[in-house]
Amino acid sequence: MIRYLAEFYKNDMKSNSEDLLSAILPLMKLLSLTVIGLFLAHPKTQIIPRATFKLLSKLVFALFLPCLIFTELGESITIDSIARWWFIPVNVLISTFVGCLLGLLVVIICRPPPEYQRFTIVMTAFGNTGNLCLAIVGSVCHTSNSPFGPHCHSRGVAYVCFAQCVAVILVYTLVYHMMEPPLQFYEVLEEGTEIEEQRPVNDISRPLLIEAEWPGIEEKETEHSKTPFIARIFNSISSRSTSTFPDIDINGDTSGSSPMSIRCLAEPRVVRKIRIVAEQTPIQHILQPPTIASLLAIIVGTVPQLKSYVFGYDAPLSFITDSLQIVAGAMVPSVMLILGGMLAEGPNDSKLGLRTTIGIIVARLLVLPLLGIGIVTLASKLDLLVADDAMYRFVLLLQYTTPSAILLGAIASLRSYAVREASALLFWQHLFALFSLSLYVVVYFKLLPAM
Repeated sequence: MIRYLAEFYKNDMKSNSEDLLSAILPLMKLLSLTVIGLFLAHPKTQIIPRATFKLLSKLVFALFLPCLIFTELGESITIDSIARWWFIPVNVLISTFVGCLLGLLVVIICRPPPEYQRFTIVMTAFGNTGNLCLAIVGSVCHTSNSPFGPHCHSRGVAYVCFAQCVAVILVYTLVYHMMEPPLQFYEVLEEGTEIEEQRPVNDISRPLLIEAEWPGIEEKETEHSKTPFIARIFNSISSRSTSTFPDIDINGDTSGSSPMSIRCLAEPRVVRKIRIVAEQTPIQHILQPPTIASLLAIIVGTVPQLKSYVFGYDAPLSFITDSLQIVAGAMVPSVMLILGGMLAEGPNDSKLGLRTTIGIIVARLLVLPLLGIGIVTLASKLDLLVADDAMYRFVLLLQYTTPSAILLGAIASLRSYAVREASALLFWQHLFALFSLSLYVVVYFKLLPAM
């Protein structure tokens, strides 16, 4: 009996060590790539200049990532799979809503400066559902003893890309307006005041994180992108503010109309205000190369006639998809090298405060994943998820585990709101995420067989 128990204990310990190793090794690979990028971009070595990392980020954004999305999502997706994957975008919305509640809790407990309250909520709620998840999935599936079965990589990438579509829409609509400069803290220059000359378009002094997920952001600036646009429309502005800010015409052209026709046909004032805000929402920015690749992949994947020409061993255009797959292989190492280059720049000075910074990190990297485990487990018990698909559940859990999206730093720069604070917070979040991700991936590998 004692011998049997000893043998069982030995086998159990061996199994636990193998599970631990299979969970840690993929992240160690990503960490190694990040360290290489940090070493190459460190100011003391400067083996590769910052301009090279910016060029690499443009290649990821415009070439590597779209190729990966098209080849993997297009081959995996069908009309039936879209119906079965419905909980993936819903989970993005749930994780964002729960993150907003946690952000409000951080605001109440940590009491950040009033001008950074909305910033605190945004940085807690919106995680990196794109490049970092793709890197983790690619690394996990690269191991020989992957627990996710055959076609691990293609399924994982398809799930991540399907979720990313919803996340991108949220960023370019809700986040864009939440990152608006607060009206009461907006500085207005008086007439005759000299305006500092803006940086040239190709100035390499711009922080790497700003262009890490949105190259060419300086070309996207609009008339109202750096102003408190919504506040000027909806808030009651004092007489001093009214003279300071240019008026926005919210009244329709009623010349030549009778008072009765104005009352009957005029657009309600609130509706007109909402329409003006909608017109200023940069929804057109959604049509970036990765989004276009997702749309093309969905169209090709859901039309069997097109899919038979593009995907498959005997497909007439298989040489094109094979070429795209070769290019897509550079995506994961490039993303981690760029992350290392971003960390090499170090944190900027921040007015957010140490207590608030710690609060956001704890809420985003430690508390939110715990809530995510409960939400995904509940959804599994209610049979809302794809049955017997561990990768499906793993991607859902990752949406609660990643640090804040690097794209938020680009939005902060576009809106000229909390740029230094975003840079500093993203630096510390990604630094601590190296440890929190390792912890939770081990937890997830233990929990997935029971889900």
